Amino acid sequence: MTRRHRWVGAAIVAVAVLSIVAACTEDEGSGPPEDSSLEGVDPGDCIVVDMAVSSEKIALLTDLAGEFNDSDLADVEGRCVFVRPRSVSSGAAATLIVDGWPSPEANGAPPVIWSPAASAWAGIVNERADETLAPAGTPFMLTPLVIAMPQPMAEALGWPQEPLGFADLVTLGNDPDGWGSVGHPEWGPFRIGKTNPNYSTSGLNFTIAEYYAATGKSAGLTVEDLDRPAAVDFATQIESSVVHYGDITMTFLNNWFAADVRGTSLTYASAVAVEEKSVIDYNRGNPDGVLSPGETARVPRVPLVSIYPEEGTLFSDNPFIILDTEWVDAEERAAAELFREFVQLPENQEQVLEYGFRPNNPAVPVADPIVAKNGVDPAQPTAELEVPSPEVLVGILDSWAELRKEARVLLVLDISGSMGELEEGGQTRLDLAKAAAISALDQFKDRDEVGLWVFSTELGGADPTYRELVPVGPIGDQQTLIAEQIDAQLPTAGTPLFDVADTSYRTMLEQYDPTRINAIVLLTDGQNDDGRPEDDDDQFADLIETLQAGSEGSSSRPVRLFTISYGADADTITLKAIAQATSAASYNASNPATINQVFTAVISNF
Repeated sequence: MTRRHRWVGAAIVAVAVLSIVAACTEDEGSGPPEDSSLEGVDPGDCIVVDMAVSSEKIALLTDLAGEFNDSDLADVEGRCVFVRPRSVSSGAAATLIVDGWPSPEANGAPPVIWSPAASAWAGIVNERADETLAPAGTPFMLTPLVIAMPQPMAEALGWPQEPLGFADLVTLGNDPDGWGSVGHPEWGPFRIGKTNPNYSTSGLNFTIAEYYAATGKSAGLTVEDLDRPAAVDFATQIESSVVHYGDITMTFLNNWFAADVRGTSLTYASAVAVEEKSVIDYNRGNPDGVLSPGETARVPRVPLVSIYPEEGTLFSDNPFIILDTEWVDAEERAAAELFREFVQLPENQEQVLEYGFRPNNPAVPVADPIVAKNGVDPAQPTAELEVPSPEVLVGILDSWAELRKEARVLLVLDISGSMGELEEGGQTRLDLAKAAAISALDQFKDRDEVGLWVFSTELGGADPTYRELVPVGPIGDQQTLIAEQIDAQLPTAGTPLFDVADTSYRTMLEQYDPTRINAIVLLTDGQNDDGRPEDDDDQFADLIETLQAGSEGSSSRPVRLFTISYGADADTITLKAIAQATSAASYNASNPATINQVFTAVISNF
């Protein structure tokens, strides 16, 4: 291949990545909250009602907030009201509320209204805080949890004639022949995509449903049920089929969509737990639910269909919760009540339907787009599961932390000279990154395997572009060593990004462990700078070709390369392309003050 053709091919990959707009920093949300389109609008002297909302409804609530702010209804005793939604993951917001919403510069303004995807999160907050910080909210709209599957795969299992559920997932996941057991060996192993239940409502509801399916119950789940051997075994079998976790369903949907462009959607994932609304968005050509400027919808080659588990499922009810915290005053509470009433009006509930949600107002019937052509069934689900008590919800999260699939992860950190630049507060970029990486180590469990590389130019040795400081091994045995090695690093020389991405990927592919989630986390604050700028085009094209060949050609050995764009100078486009080529995700920490939250979000994939 000529240099020009290599570059064109690589450019096409990069453009494809941008076209699907991977929502890596939005809820069901990774890292710090993204600004809404109202964030830059001057609220004047109005009462500001900040909202923390889950990402699947940020576009809808931004539209509704804009209409409300311009209406005569936005008035409290002669003073105007300005509602300002932000996208913050349900689980991340829950933790921030319990912790008193620290670091507004990184986490955004503390909210007056919290609208997680489901009311269960309020129970978790109140249980963990041992006080009622999140009173009962008013449901805004509904969407059930479904198991999304590519239509040919669902049909191979008997859909739509045969009811399917969690037991079918366990059976197929445990079969060593995978999809070959139903006549499709070309699809490889059966793989589940599932978000981390500490962050994402779909992940939380999926985990709740696992335990209900394991016990044969549809209500009354108890803490004792979680410890029953049959329940532990059933949940373990489900988790063992997971591709990787994650903080957002959009990671899976965007990766599926990108694979669909390449004709490989059937080898990325077999089934992903998402909300019904997400299936509608995907099939309408908008996998993350938000069309950015210049982005056009593209109907996928292979549509998804919604499996409503025969054992039952849960609804996300999207409550409007006016927080009872020290940062919410009476005037803000009164203003929030006005907006809560506004969104329940029939004309606004009709907008809910337009966005693919089921209205909460009985005066607005379910209709298009919740129709069969979009892969959903308005007559489903026929069985609903009870939301467990707060005590059981917290127990489920604690249990999942032990039962989740174990990981094998290589941390690859940039220590180039630009990492020595000072940030606000007098710390360097490297100081902030080191502290965040060390803190993130606590998120792994002892049986996870973690290793550490650093990269720069002029490091010496056989390959001067990287140095292995700690081989991949059980973190329970070497967490202190990894932390000490991270802390000892100093900034130096250039940024051989393409070389280290290639070498680390090949190394992890050779050492692949089929019983674990295999991944790389690569952080850099710059662009490829290895002293050979004339080779950049060829290097990038070769790298993308290697990553895609490994991801698609070795479908039984998926190694995900997650990237972190750190600081304003990081090559975000290239890092997105690198991550997308391995069906992973790229995270944006352009504001170095947010690196703690971003590291937390990245590690949630494991």
